[in-house]
Amino acid sequence: MLIHDTIDQFRTAMLYAGEFPPDVIEADGQLHRFYREGDKRGTLNGYYVLHLDGRAAGMCGNWKTGLRSTWVADGKRMSDTEREAFAKLIEAAKIKAQAERRAEHEAWAIKARTEWTAAAPADPAHPYLTGKGVKPHALRQRGGLLIVPLFDAFGLLWNVQRIQADGGKRFKPGRAGGLFSPIGDFGNPATILICEGWATGATLHQESGHPVLCAMNAGNLLPVAKAARTAWAGADLVICADNDRQTEGNPGVTHATAAAKAIGARLIVPQFPEGAAGSDFNDLAAIRRKGGRHE
Repeated sequence: MLIHDTIDQFRTAMLYAGEFPPDVIEADGQLHRFYREGDKRGTLNGYYVLHLDGRAAGMCGNWKTGLRSTWVADGKRMSDTEREAFAKLIEAAKIKAQAERRAEHEAWAIKARTEWTAAAPADPAHPYLTGKGVKPHALRQRGGLLIVPLFDAFGLLWNVQRIQADGGKRFKPGRAGGLFSPIGDFGNPATILICEGWATGATLHQESGHPVLCAMNAGNLLPVAKAARTAWAGADLVICADNDRQTEGNPGVTHATAAAKAIGARLIVPQFPEGAAGSDFNDLAAIRRKGGRHE
């Protein structure tokens, strides 16, 4: 069988397995990682290995989804020896990739900490803060940008979010999952609220007095909730959902409900007057400030 025919068959096998192959496939018996369309930029979650020695065989997979599929040129089952060799190769590559990812996160964390240290306390008159009706709390500011710190449960700063005057938000590259921005005193909290956005967390803290963990997005609620349950085991945890009523599947409530069930936390969802816009507790507070009027 010609080499290019073997590669074409392996490419087809990858497609059947549910993995879209890269443009170039190397048949050198080494594990290759590749970017998958739709994944986060810079990630290499797809992988494959293809060898032509003896009977051509290969394996492909996706570390993000857990997909793993094997292929043999003549259509027969892969031998135990081949399967074991591939499994060892995959595991070694996974360990190497994890080490590389940790090193990348550490490098970006150093940059984030430098930016955070150099920033000044945020101006309470910053347009974003006044527009949201919240105090700056522990935020810092660099020029016109608000700097939101993102910590892990051990108190280490790994990343920051930048908020522009018009509300535009951007994260720096680096670690994001399981990180949160804390608001309030976490010395010995009886109750901790967990929400999505920072302005929502500021509103919840100002109105309740409870410390708040801002997960920054719905998909991060579960990792933050699990981290909080471990770090503050004795606290009453409350997941404060965004009520994405206008979005199919209501992702805010869906993710919040899953997080609450996973750690045995309470769940609260903002309820809006009929015809009112908005989805989170900051939006609800804005309606109250207007005396219940909504446009």
